[in-house]
Amino acid sequence: MTHLVTTERLVVRDWERSDAAAALAVFGDERVSRWLAPAADAVPDEQAMADRLEQWRTEQVREGDDGEQFVGRWALARKEDGAVVGALVLRTMPPHGEDLEIAWQLAPEHWGHSYASEGARALAEWAFDRGASEVFAVVRPGNERGEWIARRLGMEWVGETDKYYDLHLRVYRLRPSDIAPPDPVTTGALPVVPAPPA
Repeated sequence: MTHLVTTERLVVRDWERSDAAAALAVFGDERVSRWLAPAADAVPDEQAMADRLEQWRTEQVREGDDGEQFVGRWALARKEDGAVVGALVLRTMPPHGEDLEIAWQLAPEHWGHSYASEGARALAEWAFDRGASEVFAVVRPGNERGEWIARRLGMEWVGETDKYYDLHLRVYRLRPSDIAPPDPVTTGALPVVPAPPA
């Protein structure tokens, strides 16, 4: 199992087929999937999730072979017990593949522990260490939780657009100098702050 990045509490690693049940708790939950549609529909069952994980693993190998050093989809797992709590994504966005998107999805049972912001911060730093000059988060209007995490990372709101995915989206940008510092009281991890209501 390849670990891409580690933090005080988390590991960003490749997906395994055995992660299907934990991934379904993320991508099969309407509270998460409603913000991903129509680009990605809710996953109906564990077999469909296992198939999707296999597709992502295949795409990741192919993209890596093509030299796209930043793109991929990873599991976000707790160090202490290996439990998958969510997912992280880096991908180039349509229409021209010029902008690099960072995205996070967390199983609702793990909301409120700052896992998304801690993992996304580590993944953004990983991309910056490899030469990325900026990453973008695109958030659908009304997704207050997504916007809250973007701001928590130190991302700057740059406006709204219909440019990506044929959807009206709010756009946040993060450059290396924008990353919000970790809270020193929590040994380098972000503090546990309750998430805003959905």
